[in-house]
Amino acid sequence: MRHPELLAPAGDLEKLEMALAYGADAVYLGGDHFGLRAFAGNFGLAQLKEAKDLVHAAGKKLYLTLNAYLRPAEQAELSHYLEELRALDLDAYIVADPGVLATVRRVDPGRELHLSTQANTTSGTAAEFWRTAGVRRVNLARELTLEEIRRVRDTTTAELEVFIHGAQCVAYSGRCLLSAALVDRSANSGLCAQSCRWKYALVEETRPGEYMPVEEDSRGSYILNSKDLCLIDYLPQLVDAGVDSLKIEGRMKGCYYVAAVTRVYRAALDCYLADPASYRCDPSWRQELEKVSHRPYGSGFLTEAGNAQVHSGDSIYRRSHDFVGVVRSVSEDGRGVVEGRNRFFPGEELELIGPGMRQGSFCVGSLASEKEQPLTVAQPNSQIVMHLPTGTQPGDLLRRQVAAKKG
Repeated sequence: MRHPELLAPAGDLEKLEMALAYGADAVYLGGDHFGLRAFAGNFGLAQLKEAKDLVHAAGKKLYLTLNAYLRPAEQAELSHYLEELRALDLDAYIVADPGVLATVRRVDPGRELHLSTQANTTSGTAAEFWRTAGVRRVNLARELTLEEIRRVRDTTTAELEVFIHGAQCVAYSGRCLLSAALVDRSANSGLCAQSCRWKYALVEETRPGEYMPVEEDSRGSYILNSKDLCLIDYLPQLVDAGVDSLKIEGRMKGCYYVAAVTRVYRAALDCYLADPASYRCDPSWRQELEKVSHRPYGSGFLTEAGNAQVHSGDSIYRRSHDFVGVVRSVSEDGRGVVEGRNRFFPGEELELIGPGMRQGSFCVGSLASEKEQPLTVAQPNSQIVMHLPTGTQPGDLLRRQVAAKKG
């Protein structure tokens, strides 16, 4: 049976460490240049070397995004950057622009190449074209159905990669001009302002100042909003269709998102590969994914063909839990040091989650500073000494259920 790779985002070094600890087989990240997430943490050359060493020490792989589309003035800079990168010996570059691909082949001909979703590959013929051009893996367009993915698999020997979770763009394969038009920040150069997620209204010429929702119901307007992708229910079908890499979106998202989502898909994939015949999707996996901030989940185009979809209904982000801390160390007597990310208080009920779907609830006892001064509240960006449940490990995360809104 095919054992697909689980590929997780690493927007910075902390998220990379979380991805590795919580079950990723490989991570993808951006450098200082030519990636499509300019506002992620990203990595300079020294940080890239540190990241590569961490990833390889864990027996995993690291892929660098170089998927921006170049202007003529950027060609020399790209060549120089590739010369600097070559010594790092990263596992693969993710590219979209044929010119970038050709430059990598000239400067660093032995480097493995993966094709970005920005290239919107929708057929086996296209995948084979890219393979003969030197691409080993193709990230298929998100507009493909499961049956179409199977047909692509039958007509190419290239590795296939598919997004399984995360945000979706309202533009075809993410090639959007809205951000550039509104705020002069091109999504195709890594500067997306996520303009499709702003709130919009309509103004009639003779009624200046009167803002009318484009489409209104009790929940508001959602003309440019898209659901988030969640394919936890479809892992067996994707493996059976011949997908080689299952990719989680989210280099701009926090370490809690990376850890919580990666561990769920790790558990589900391992469970299926261990015993396909008796596999059932555990409802608790979906429940855990609901505890991460998200828009309403959907399966995208996987089970429904078409070039466009209209999503009616609630489009507001859902957040059932707050991420409040990271466990940095634990002593034998159960006292630990927690790095605060949101405020929490003695007497509160918190949940602890860790790799391998470890989790449990506990009541917060007394809190103290690193200098053993009593605290009445744990503050963000502070180091808090507190008692933790038996079995807690460094890298575990603490979260708190958000109180339900009244009315």
